[in-house]
Amino acid sequence: MQIGEIASATGLTRDTLRFYEKRGLLRARRSANGYRDYPPEAVDWLRYIKLAQTLGFTLAEIEADLPLLAEPDASAPQLRAALQRKLADIDQRIDGLHLLRGELARRLGEDMQACPLSPASNASS
Repeated sequence: MQIGEIASATGLTRDTLRFYEKRGLLRARRSANGYRDYPPEAVDWLRYIKLAQTLGFTLAEIEADLPLLAEPDASAPQLRAALQRKLADIDQRIDGLHLLRGELARRLGEDMQACPLSPASNASS
């Protein structure tokens, strides 16, 4: 498959495909005329990458787990553990956001004439 075909099949831009190739997430053979030639299984591979990103994984995390993604059925327990770690990370971030929201609400509820960022507002933190 040429770059335009794989871009259409995955909804990714050509620039994204080139970027993934540069990072080592995607491999293409070069034809004699220099065109990239992607194997048909690259479409499924790119769908895995997109799904992992929508689930909150960074490209660095995806790169670290590339061997796991290459054979998802064989590495299901490790991938499940990675998803559990991501879920715990998200829960921790949500807890932090709740604390931050409480602090912002507290500062907004104080004296409307005082600066909500003044050191006096910080005293009860």
